[in-house]
Amino acid sequence: MTSAADTAPAARKPKRDRTHYLYIAVIIAVAAGIAVGLAAPDFAVGLKPIGTGFVNLIKMMISPIIFCTIVLGIGSVRKAAKVGAVGGIALVYFTVMSLVALGIGLVVGNILEPGTGLAVTDAIKDAGHAQIDSEAKGTTEFLLGIIPTTIVSAFTNESVLQTLLIALLAGFALQGMGSAGQPILRGIEHIQRLVFRILAMVMWAAPIGAFGAIAAVTGSAGVDALKSLAVLMLGFYVTCFLFVFIVLGVLLRVISGLNILTLFKYLGREFLLILSTSSSESALPRLIAKMEHLGVSKPVVGITVPTGYSFNLDGTMIYMTMASLFISDAMGTPMSIGEQIPLLLFLLVASKGAAGVTGAGLATLAGGLQSHKPALVDGIGLIVGIDRFMSEARALTNFAGNAVATVLIGTWTKEIDKERVNEVLAGQLPFDEKTLLDDGHGGSSDDHVELPEQGGEKELAKT
Repeated sequence: MTSAADTAPAARKPKRDRTHYLYIAVIIAVAAGIAVGLAAPDFAVGLKPIGTGFVNLIKMMISPIIFCTIVLGIGSVRKAAKVGAVGGIALVYFTVMSLVALGIGLVVGNILEPGTGLAVTDAIKDAGHAQIDSEAKGTTEFLLGIIPTTIVSAFTNESVLQTLLIALLAGFALQGMGSAGQPILRGIEHIQRLVFRILAMVMWAAPIGAFGAIAAVTGSAGVDALKSLAVLMLGFYVTCFLFVFIVLGVLLRVISGLNILTLFKYLGREFLLILSTSSSESALPRLIAKMEHLGVSKPVVGITVPTGYSFNLDGTMIYMTMASLFISDAMGTPMSIGEQIPLLLFLLVASKGAAGVTGAGLATLAGGLQSHKPALVDGIGLIVGIDRFMSEARALTNFAGNAVATVLIGTWTKEIDKERVNEVLAGQLPFDEKTLLDDGHGGSSDDHVELPEQGGEKELAKT
């Protein structure tokens, strides 16, 4: 007993200290990037590949992490119906919250009318048309695109939903194999540990990536664009803030009994990572690991988080609503409520078809307007200059929405260990930044052989 007590603090201390310094370095890098972007804009724009490279390093880990998480989660439960219930509840929740986000953006946009009085020049029109992404897909193509060409191509096409499909099929197949599938699960478990360890190594490049990304964003936007479009930017930030802390905060308190500030404090490093890279995808692998550590079961985390990154885009919904109203006002053709609602419902569907497209917020808006109301495409050039700054709030809101959704769906399906949640949020069970895995959750494969039908993950978490 004495030996274990003596060695535990020694093993935990270096992990906590090292990551503490790492994220202090990220904050310093963000400040330095802003300074360089304002002082030398042209030089700062040239630093963009640094930030892009860091985000790509993380994105290359997303597919294997999702695959391992889902396969291990489904393989450890006995009833396939449980997984189907999680997916059904998640999709219904995502649809409802998207409509709520659209509604809030609609109300605020009509109150502010931020586009009134702006002029649209020929240069702005050309910039708007340049944003139409030829890669954006229609709804039918999007649905067919979920099916990969081969099993292996699901890991190389950068499609989260293709990986999700293959992982679900593999998980159900292993579930049906019973004890014969345990050696495979054991192997996947070891692969998961390897992938998370690689991700932990990649995170040490975060300060460099943050510096390059923030410098490029600051340098490309310029102060003039920020001043002229301040009303739209501030209105969007405030709307996202109200949505997260009032709508999501109330839901989290009423349904799960948790304080949203406490949850966000637990996810503070992920928010910092998103803020510094302008990409919510950069925090997807860590969100999976932290939600499992929090006490939400593997099947719920594995299905809710990847699906939410394509279907639960609350920040993007608010952005498209306010941007559409802003552009219509700036073009001198304000839309009536009867015109606004069909356009926004169309954009709701279009956003799913463009999931995974680079720069999805602006590209989806351009593609949606081109299909539904082509006259407004000319005005998209008005917001190109500040889109990257607005993408910060988009990404943070999307991430917050998916984190809250995971806890809520875990509560509704009774796949969350509330006792562990309280311990983790109180700081009694710190997250392992070195491996991004818990010994309890990712322990020996024997833990997954005979999990009880109900509460198996809870017992595993306690262990």
